[in-house]
Amino acid sequence: MLDLIDTHAHLDDRSFDDDREPMFGRSADAGVRRWIVPAIDRANWEKVELLAASHAGVSAAYGLHPLFLDAHRDEHLDELPRWLDERGAVAVGEIGLDFYVEGLDPERQRDLFHRQLQIAREHDLPVIVHARRAFEEVIHTLRRFGGLRGVVHSFSGSEEQARQLFDLGFHIGIGGPVTYDRAHRIHRVVTNMPLEWLLLETDAPDQPCAQRRGERNEPAYLRDVLATVARLRGESEEHVAARTTANAIGLFRL
Repeated sequence: MLDLIDTHAHLDDRSFDDDREPMFGRSADAGVRRWIVPAIDRANWEKVELLAASHAGVSAAYGLHPLFLDAHRDEHLDELPRWLDERGAVAVGEIGLDFYVEGLDPERQRDLFHRQLQIAREHDLPVIVHARRAFEEVIHTLRRFGGLRGVVHSFSGSEEQARQLFDLGFHIGIGGPVTYDRAHRIHRVVTNMPLEWLLLETDAPDQPCAQRRGERNEPAYLRDVLATVARLRGESEEHVAARTTANAIGLFRL
């Protein structure tokens, strides 16, 4: 049986409210028995905490996601260090920059991102980074801060951008998009990258694999991601699973 870790899954999402326990069962049957669940705003920190407390194998991360600027307050940033200390967080996240969605104040995004990076460095925690149309700035910011580790999840950048992240000690998270035939850039990255920097994820309930497009995504489908990555690299699923699981254990100190 494979031992896999879904390193990015929003299992607190309301779309799982009616079948969360069966979902965990399907995941375990597929060999996915550990999950990193990143919070997105202050309103769901308690739900993520409860999920981690009630399900063995769930590890929580807490942060303020750039897509939800209207919900974030400075006092939430003030609360974050205490939550990290008292709730056994394995990372600060999901945080980052999103210049794809219109109407999101870029300066406010930068302020939140930088302040959360500082908190992560002070607490010696990895960061889970969202970057959309913002790879160059994210890389520049991580280089400027220094002393950080983490993962840029749902990576869609170039091979050169991936190399710059590896040089900074950052992993890249690969999920459902790699299964699409036209995802040529991601295919090249996954084929040629050092396996030591790769993490597997679903981003459930979002970003389903090609064969499940239009469906709700869930951790059991990480096996589809694994199969595609192994095929692209010409390696066995067992080898890729063992290495990526070890990467996740090392990064998040599981």
